[in-house]
Amino acid sequence: MKKIVVLFLFLAPALQLWAQQVSPTALPFKMEELTSPEFSQAVVKSGGVCIIPLGIIEKHGPHLPLGTDLFEAREVAFTAAKKEYAVVFPPYFVGQIFEAKHQPGAMAYSADLMWKMLDETINELSRNGMKKIILANGHGGNNSFLQYFCQAQLASPRDYIVVLFQPSPEPATLKALNALRKTNYDGHAGEEETSMMFYIRPDLVHGDIANTQSGADQGRLKDMPYGYSGIWWYAKFPNHYAGDGSKYSREMGELLIKSDADQLADLVKYLKKSNQVEDLMKEFYSKSTAPVK
Repeated sequence: MKKIVVLFLFLAPALQLWAQQVSPTALPFKMEELTSPEFSQAVVKSGGVCIIPLGIIEKHGPHLPLGTDLFEAREVAFTAAKKEYAVVFPPYFVGQIFEAKHQPGAMAYSADLMWKMLDETINELSRNGMKKIILANGHGGNNSFLQYFCQAQLASPRDYIVVLFQPSPEPATLKALNALRKTNYDGHAGEEETSMMFYIRPDLVHGDIANTQSGADQGRLKDMPYGYSGIWWYAKFPNHYAGDGSKYSREMGELLIKSDADQLADLVKYLKKSNQVEDLMKEFYSKSTAPVK
């Protein structure tokens, strides 16, 4: 009996390594953790689906880290990839954040660079076999930029598709959120984002200083009728803080992360099984090259 136990202890590390090599669940989903041979396996296992979680480096009130959006977008992607396998791109923080240039720590790259960076990143992923790219945005300032980027995919033919993930809270989730909510206004670094960070990295949440700055709407353009100006956010929230981050809970953070992750996993599953978007793009490209015919 002792010989069997000793033999098992001797073989256990080798058996564990073998299991990791042959088990499909052992394949990492984080791109930066994959070896080159594993990446080839990941392309096949993911059906060519890669998630790019987009964040930014910007102020999040006085109490949250500059990389809050990075943490949150990646946590949603990680949770989704565990449910429905996809490759998750490394931390991506090149986006639109001109409205925070007046705050310490904001990294506001030029419009040309942010466009080229995303375009070339996607082209490189496509060259490496990833033909279905999901943009999972974690930063509100990227919304208009990313929608236009997706629209611009129609400008010329390409051999990949880009889909912007757009979660929509279900009634049951909204009901649960409202039951947990302690504040009546939220927008940036408020109760929701603080709760998500508290769920992901509680050590980076400094709730005790959340009220040292105001997150109230200053309403400094409320009298301007029928117009939009790029200064709108600064006019409302000069502290780059909207809401009250002193109220938060792990339960709310977990609910928000898992709700978005479930929907992202559904999108991944759809894209792995369906080529409808690709077929429509090819049809459009074909017709747009000679519309008169």
